[in-house]
Amino acid sequence: MQKKLIALAVAALASGAAFAQSNVQIYGSIDMGFSHRGDAIEDGIKSQNAIDSGISAGNRLGFKGTEDLGNGLKALFTMEAGFQADTGEHAQSGALFGRQVFVGLTGGFGTAIAGRLYTPHYSFLSTIDPFKAGTVGRYNNTYGIDLNGLLDPVRVDNAVAYVSPSFSGFNVTAAYSNNAIGQEVEGNGKQQNRVYAILPRYTNGPIDVALNYHQIKMNEGSAIDDITNWLVGGTYDFGMAKLAAFYSSNKIDYDGATDDLKVKNWMLGVTVPFGKHAVLASYNYSKAKQAGEDGKSKQWALGYTYSLSKRTNIYAAYADISNDDGNDDLVRASVSGDASNKPLTDEQGYQNGFQFGVKHTF
Repeated sequence: MQKKLIALAVAALASGAAFAQSNVQIYGSIDMGFSHRGDAIEDGIKSQNAIDSGISAGNRLGFKGTEDLGNGLKALFTMEAGFQADTGEHAQSGALFGRQVFVGLTGGFGTAIAGRLYTPHYSFLSTIDPFKAGTVGRYNNTYGIDLNGLLDPVRVDNAVAYVSPSFSGFNVTAAYSNNAIGQEVEGNGKQQNRVYAILPRYTNGPIDVALNYHQIKMNEGSAIDDITNWLVGGTYDFGMAKLAAFYSSNKIDYDGATDDLKVKNWMLGVTVPFGKHAVLASYNYSKAKQAGEDGKSKQWALGYTYSLSKRTNIYAAYADISNDDGNDDLVRASVSGDASNKPLTDEQGYQNGFQFGVKHTF
């Protein structure tokens, strides 16, 4: 049967993928390159050189498709596995389909899916970041302390999401999960490990803007009561250059024994395409405040890509991070958040890095 693509505004919950009607598609990408990281926060830590996997984008192998159920209703699914090309091992802590896996229905009412999903928060930020949350130039190198990924939530298990139809470029994504970090525990109350997320988004011509709210209600008895993230950002494409910006405000409410932590982040970025070439640049700023102490982290990054074909490109990127006031425990400082490029610890992260490599998609 002839393939037919349908446009779905799943707020990149499916990584921007389109789905084939009544068919199954195999897709993926392989990315390998060289990484240099230096200027460790901790004295005595030498620079590091490595052949790394998934530098500009995580390696993946996926299956996706739709089935026409009639009357404008379709069933859809995606199963996407991550892997390390330098070792052949599974990424995402060894999960078989750790990148994402979901099933759902789409039609005139919108799209509803359930499974392991990308959060609206990360899906939007990784879309507007000039580096697409890849290489040493990625936005979340200075996004704040790691906190098991909860401050910059990428994926969530046991989740459901709904994407409304587009009304003159405006649509809304809403998501819910009861597994922010691990399963529920009996007797811990109704709000444990709950995730609530909503992202209204407007896309029309050169403009793409959104407002995102993401809240996590932790287990009763946990040191943290809840984590709240507000985000506003977008891009404007002038043709000769695409500008990007975001601002986020994050708050971690502790149970009273520890002072609350507040982290504010913003980014300015630009992508300048010319023919098969593109130049990328961004500046990221993060400020954390807790118990009257401030910690600041700043990153500037410069990158370049060249398209050898529609499916293959080469790239290079350099980034440099500076940490003010010596409060490294408040602000994460690394030049890679990728699973194959982790710093020694958040306190001993490298503060500059250079990478180049090649990515092939299929």
